[in-house]
Amino acid sequence: MERTERSTTYELSLTKYRKKSKIKKMSFTRETATENAKNDLAERLGINADEIIEKGAVDRDFPDMSLGAPVADEMSAQMISSGWQIMLGASGNVYEYRADKYQLRLYDFEGENILVG
Repeated sequence: MERTERSTTYELSLTKYRKKSKIKKMSFTRETATENAKNDLAERLGINADEIIEKGAVDRDFPDMSLGAPVADEMSAQMISSGWQIMLGASGNVYEYRADKYQLRLYDFEGENILVG
């Protein structure tokens, strides 16, 4: 399968989860993923985005196409996926987001993984 075909198939598989997302951008960079993560966390915690501290955003390989953070009933391709691990601090806690070019996920937030966009 060519890279463009795989990317298209992967995009379609995320469609049902993205319908709930407020993020409309379909392609992320490390910087835009971090900014979207900060805004998402601020909304979830009911605080201003400027109260969130960026602890780090590093390149990382994840075990599958869900970035090792599948949402309930999600199936994903079992292949190494490169992206970014984004660590944010707020209200004395540390929160982990995972992103790649196509998606942004909140990892283990109150016991569940969330596909943000």
